[in-house]
Amino acid sequence: MKKLLLGVALSALMSSSAFAAKIGVSMALFDDNFLTVLRNGMIAQAKGMSGVELQVEDAQNDVAKQLDQVKNFIASGVDAIIVTLVDTNASKTLSEEAAKAGIPLVFVNLEPSDMANLPEKQVYVGSNEVESGTLEAFEVCKMLRAKGKSAGANAYIVMGSLVHQAALQRTKDVEQVFATDMCNFIKVTDKQSSEWSRDNAQNLMTNWLTAGAAPDAVIANNDESAIGAILALKANGIDMKDVVVGGIDATQDG
Repeated sequence: MKKLLLGVALSALMSSSAFAAKIGVSMALFDDNFLTVLRNGMIAQAKGMSGVELQVEDAQNDVAKQLDQVKNFIASGVDAIIVTLVDTNASKTLSEEAAKAGIPLVFVNLEPSDMANLPEKQVYVGSNEVESGTLEAFEVCKMLRAKGKSAGANAYIVMGSLVHQAALQRTKDVEQVFATDMCNFIKVTDKQSSEWSRDNAQNLMTNWLTAGAAPDAVIANNDESAIGAILALKANGIDMKDVVVGGIDATQDG
């Protein structure tokens, strides 16, 4: 999926009327496992495309910094821009800046809030979040049944960033699956955001364990959060044979 995102994003730019020789890339955050994989893959993909030069910047999860980066890209005369958004609600301003300059813009990974009204030469490239969250939830359900937990199981949901459409959709998917006849034996005890962070997820899971019994399952919106939950469970002496933990992204650590 990561390779597909990269290929489609760059292909979308290459198909514009002018060959995009220099592309400005604003990443929401360098210090993020999945976005690092995405960034490194983008750089590798560009190296294999003759005449393509990437200028990659770290927005450091700062909306204002990301806007400045896009403005600087425009001022420096880039041929196209790729953005992994810090906040979906900030997409309209970035979109307007690129449209005024007539520069192609590709949003990657986080869906822009004005998706239905993107100007010409602007697109969104991302994964199917309904599919990912649904597959994760059904797999957790199947594994709990295989463990003999169909009479009743409790679960926690570790969400990503609450301004990220993927986190909201994946959580909705899980809740919908757990409402089906096949999986309604699973009850969600609590759901909270880890902001996609391994450390935050570990702290969150530790707090849940301090407040109550160990869960039968932990469903995380991403691999980093799943890993954080596992670290907390192990640190508290929980046998991982007794808990099902799910994540999404298929990162190297995950």
